[in-house]
Amino acid sequence: MIDLKKIVKDPRLEKTLISLCSSAIQLSKEISLSDSEGNHRLLVGTNSDGDRQKQLDVIADDIFCASLKDAGVGFYASEERETIETLNKDGDLGVAIDPLDGSSNIDCNVSIGTIFSIKEVRNKNHPQEDFFILGDYLASGYFIYGPQTILVFTVGSGILKFLLNVEDYKFNVVSSNIKIPEQTQEYAINSSNSRYWPAPVRSYIEELLDGYAGPRKKNYNTRWVASLVADTHRILERGGIFLYPGDDRDGYSEGRLRKIYECGPIAFLVEQAIGLATDGVEPIVGSRANGLHQRTPFVFGSKEEVETVKKFYEDPKSAHSPLFRTRGLFNR
Repeated sequence: MIDLKKIVKDPRLEKTLISLCSSAIQLSKEISLSDSEGNHRLLVGTNSDGDRQKQLDVIADDIFCASLKDAGVGFYASEERETIETLNKDGDLGVAIDPLDGSSNIDCNVSIGTIFSIKEVRNKNHPQEDFFILGDYLASGYFIYGPQTILVFTVGSGILKFLLNVEDYKFNVVSSNIKIPEQTQEYAINSSNSRYWPAPVRSYIEELLDGYAGPRKKNYNTRWVASLVADTHRILERGGIFLYPGDDRDGYSEGRLRKIYECGPIAFLVEQAIGLATDGVEPIVGSRANGLHQRTPFVFGSKEEVETVKKFYEDPKSAHSPLFRTRGLFNR
């Protein structure tokens, strides 16, 4: 399935990663063999955070939970569940997971994925205390299910990329030195929410839209998939910046992405690729969550752009340029 002996020295971690790979292969088959009547796409309820669940969300969660239990993992924190599950009382590793990120795109055959992180749980009586710390990861990564099934992960010393061979269902290494370019001309943000953005974000995007005629002296392109794993994978492969800020809509003041299940694991990956990942100002890695399903604004990608966003937040004057007020695309 996957050979990790030269990469992972901790047998517990190796067993956990192999379990995740086994689950991802099973889920990949479920996705590709989804019945013609589209039952996997049906809404079956809402998760603990109020998001709509599709049948495939539930299937994915069950697959990973069962496999990790068999692998001896102690604790399972899933975006689809309200609380942390104790899988094995003697287990001392914990997995935080978004079993199926981007499931709203199932109908459209757009790439979806699984995001995960693995850490040591030292406080078994109160495992949430370890999960709340966004750092001390033994590993983090994602699977992406698209034209190819790909695994990208780190154990804290660079990033590895594996490709699933569908003939023998083995993951093979295809890259071991992924680095995000420091500069970019691509950005990812949902512009339909522009009227709700905080002023620093609107001013930053306005500056990008001014292109070569503006202060950046180069043109930018928008890339937005609405699937975090797909946007992350593109940025790791060729650079760019991703922004999901908090905004003025009800329930969106802290954005929509979960700190533990999505932002922490992705931020750890991005930093290993020499990129940056913040909430707009402060780094995600090293911060602390105040709840299992806490959300946070999320900005990550090419170092130069993430640092520029931070400057817009820290300098109030940057959010009130005459250009923005007089003819900005995002006036309100």
